[in-house]
Amino acid sequence: MNTYTVEFFAFCPVNNVRIKYELLISTCEVIKAEDIIDEVTLHSRGFHEDIADQLLKVFGGQQWLKAEHHGVHIETHRSTEQG
Repeated sequence: MNTYTVEFFAFCPVNNVRIKYELLISTCEVIKAEDIIDEVTLHSRGFHEDIADQLLKVFGGQQWLKAEHHGVHIETHRSTEQG
């Protein structure tokens, strides 16, 4: 099992607040660090849940995406793997 973590920023589409995201991907596949960086850079604006859905489509595996928006902690878990 391989685990990848990265932090990135995106703007809220409702009020333009800059939000720091923490992504963790766990997968049996090999993912290039450069591919992760390139992909998260594409997500400069969007809703947390939509970003999580798109990242799952690209990388698969099990993913946790965390952020805080105005004191509300949001964590999504997405998975394409059983278990």
